[in-house]
Amino acid sequence: MTEKELLDLWNRARTHLVFAQLAPTFLLITTVGFVPTIRDAGTLAVWATIGILLASGILGALVEFAAAHEAQAVARDLSAIAKPSHTTRTIIRYAPWLAVAKFVTPAIFMGIFVALAAALFGV
Repeated sequence: MTEKELLDLWNRARTHLVFAQLAPTFLLITTVGFVPTIRDAGTLAVWATIGILLASGILGALVEFAAAHEAQAVARDLSAIAKPSHTTRTIIRYAPWLAVAKFVTPAIFMGIFVALAAALFGV
């Protein structure tokens, strides 16, 4: 692949990474605002909310992990280019930080989920 094709792949993976965070983040923020209302709606509403958060969070984490992993693979391919551009060199240096998106961000979301679950159950 050419450098430009690899840069396009990098940008696509990065875009997927950003979009993978939007739905879970929106749901977590919205749920925080509606904890009292959801609790007042009863146990079934609480469990439904937990299920929605879990489904969205798991899917978001998988997509986020895959996008970051693919971006790291692109960076490895970019590192094989004989005369890389400054942009390519920057991407190669930045690629290890994608481990944050693969591991730290989902862990933070999980912590927030646990806190929300406790709040929803009135703990």
